[in-house]
Amino acid sequence: MARHFDLAVIGSGPAGQKGAINAAKMGKKVAIVDREVMLGGACTHTGTIPSKTLREAVLYLSGFRQRAFYGRSYTLQEQITWADLSVRVHEVVSREQEIVRDQLLRNHIRLISGVARFLDEHTLLVESSEGSEQITADFIMIATGTRPAHAPSVPTDGQRIMDSDQMVLESHGRSPVGNSSIVVGAGVIGLEYASMATALKSEVTIVDAREDILEFVDHEILESLCFHLRSRKAKFRLGEKVTSVEIDSKDRVSALLESGKRVTGDTLLYTVGRDANTDSLGLGLLGIETDARGRIPVDAAYRTAQPHIYAAGDVIGFPALASTSMEQGRLAAAHMFAGHEPGKPPLLPYGIYTIPEVSMIGKTEQELTHEKVPYEVGSARFDELARGNMIGDSSGMLKLLFHAETLEILGVHILGDGACELIHIGQAAMTLGGTMEFLRDTVFNYPTLAEAYKVAALDGLNRL
Repeated sequence: MARHFDLAVIGSGPAGQKGAINAAKMGKKVAIVDREVMLGGACTHTGTIPSKTLREAVLYLSGFRQRAFYGRSYTLQEQITWADLSVRVHEVVSREQEIVRDQLLRNHIRLISGVARFLDEHTLLVESSEGSEQITADFIMIATGTRPAHAPSVPTDGQRIMDSDQMVLESHGRSPVGNSSIVVGAGVIGLEYASMATALKSEVTIVDAREDILEFVDHEILESLCFHLRSRKAKFRLGEKVTSVEIDSKDRVSALLESGKRVTGDTLLYTVGRDANTDSLGLGLLGIETDARGRIPVDAAYRTAQPHIYAAGDVIGFPALASTSMEQGRLAAAHMFAGHEPGKPPLLPYGIYTIPEVSMIGKTEQELTHEKVPYEVGSARFDELARGNMIGDSSGMLKLLFHAETLEILGVHILGDGACELIHIGQAAMTLGGTMEFLRDTVFNYPTLAEAYKVAALDGLNRL
């Protein structure tokens, strides 16, 4: 007989974890289905955790943060190989997987190893190398995440031509990017890896079919980020589409562009979007449709076309962040078992782990201009802060957008070291309805980068 649960979750990434734990804390019988080797989801194994760990390892071994002290040519370790970087990545990934397992078991959540697909609206068939079994549930949450998209014109081999998953799983002894590299796709993932490559002193060519990239980022911040990438020998080829990729006679990766240009490098990273892992779930049996990328449409409570089947995390699309996925999973479980109705959408911070970091919350200048909102700007540059000078961050800046009449804070945009941490001060202020006067009158520790909020507030109010 099939085992029965109050909630069965397909996928153990951030959305699945938090949804399952929230349901368990409400006294429900919960199971999570995922492959043993992928416990923690792509976030733990190929996405957020390994990529950000890789970034920290690159920053340390390259001596990037010390170049303000010792000069732009400084490198802590001259030859940096995959083996050097992967030691730290594997250590952190293993530890994170242990933490996930411990949290789930501590909340008495049944872990079922295998791959699930629907047999009917309440029944899942779970298949593994040890056999198959059926489980039933009153509610089911789909949290299967995404995988890198591929194109026939870019034959990834995991060696020289890679997608983002293969990038972090690479374990060969050679340099991860070589003296030169090509990044196809100037989205968040592409720019994060491109900036790591430039920190390793690789000459990077970034190719994207779009004329405008990261349109949701404030234009001034984006321009500054691109300037710093160019200063580290990155080249942008925007409005260009890759038509074919091959290994040429000189044993280099060669990419032909639609315009007839050809770019070459020691490696190529293909990061043009991600596809949802829904094609093998059997959703057609349930009348649940997906878009061209396999993503599942949901309502404000994360219900699919079947009201007892929910979906959360990257599988439902934008913003596809680990942080938002966690909250979506938690809220979905709260709606299932506590009748918690979705309220006003919260202010969501966005973090991009390029070098330098970018983080933002609220409106951009281009959005406020389009909406005809009378706004003003206050800014602070890290090289004008004592703490910024101490750590040698000459690239950082913090920018506040606020209503010129009410002084309400409308957006916070940060570029520089620690941006993804600093943004939460602005998030708290905006969530509580704070104004520029609130930041002006707040006393910050000195010397800190957080002091940039007060400097920017004074700057903005002076403009009035």
